[in-house]
Amino acid sequence: MKSLDDVVMRERVVFLRADFNVPLDENKKVADDTRIRATLPTIEKILNSGAYLLIASHLGRPKGKVKPEFSLRPVCDHLSSLLGREVTFVGDCVGDERQKALERAKPGDCFLLENVRFHEGETKNDPEFARALADGVDVYVNDAFAVSHRAHASVHGIVKYVKECAAGYQLQKELEYYHKALVDPKRPVVFIVGGAKVSTKIGVLENLTDRCDKMLIGGAMANTFLKAMGKSVGASMVEDDFLEGARSFLDKAEKAGLEVILPVDGRGVETGGNVVKEIKLEEITPNFEIYDIGSGTVEAFKRAIADAATIIWNGPVGMFEKEDFAMGTFEVARIVAGSRGLKVAGGGDTVSALRKSGTYDRFDYVSTGGGAFLELLEGKTLAGVAALDECGK
Repeated sequence: MKSLDDVVMRERVVFLRADFNVPLDENKKVADDTRIRATLPTIEKILNSGAYLLIASHLGRPKGKVKPEFSLRPVCDHLSSLLGREVTFVGDCVGDERQKALERAKPGDCFLLENVRFHEGETKNDPEFARALADGVDVYVNDAFAVSHRAHASVHGIVKYVKECAAGYQLQKELEYYHKALVDPKRPVVFIVGGAKVSTKIGVLENLTDRCDKMLIGGAMANTFLKAMGKSVGASMVEDDFLEGARSFLDKAEKAGLEVILPVDGRGVETGGNVVKEIKLEEITPNFEIYDIGSGTVEAFKRAIADAATIIWNGPVGMFEKEDFAMGTFEVARIVAGSRGLKVAGGGDTVSALRKSGTYDRFDYVSTGGGAFLELLEGKTLAGVAALDECGK
């Protein structure tokens, strides 16, 4: 796979697949520009190389229809302000308007194309649409890690019609930290996993069974494991149809020598009540609902993290969106942030929790991708990354 530094771009048309799927406020202004800022080094490198730059992205889920509320025009204005130079908005990602814009362009000009998902061919990875995206393009660059697990036309299909491809700096960084954290990590490796359901993350757990030394499980998914072990979790959320799967995983983990650490207590309320209590597992009543780990679990997690050389985190360990149940996630975030090991985190809720706890900037790397990060943890090959590897062959 080539990097940007391996490609000559001067006076060539460069098509950059970025991830500008960012939230807009009620005034159609960018509310969080984290993903845009992450791609700025790639954009500046291409523009400073004297290329003609076409930037493509999606926004929301318009499902192949032109919907004004999903237009990238507000993002174009924001990008112009971040770059300190004009970015020209093009009303379609393919066709005559794009071609005419390029005909008038000079080296170093930058264009943001309208939402690629306004065309059905994008998510269907339609070859004709991919060919249209590639029309007149000399170099394709993928810097959209968050969608690189999707076999879409602007991520996957387009590379068949472009002779030279490269990974952007952000995509490279994502893969670099994945390699540091899971392919060739410093040990011991501690994996912290949370969220609601075991079923959505069992592939991750099984893939990491022999890749980490300790696994700390929190969030509602921990309830399923606890019940599978015969422990009471009261009226808490449980995936009853996955109890056998949870038992099977725990057996595999034990045979592999993986230390699995589960909650010993929880914070929650009685069904229909509003008085928050912290209760040890053995004292939980039938109507008690767990929404956060307790202080005893926080201490157990702290001991497990103490000697970690590498820490990977995916999923909050409680319902941190509510102040009454944010303690566990925020405390774990502070413990990890203060550790000396390599700290890598990913997943939308996890990123939000790090920001709210004030620990975001103390992690070595926070992934910009949710589903793509999860698929890497599962050991899957991302479609967009595989496409870059095949480009030009």
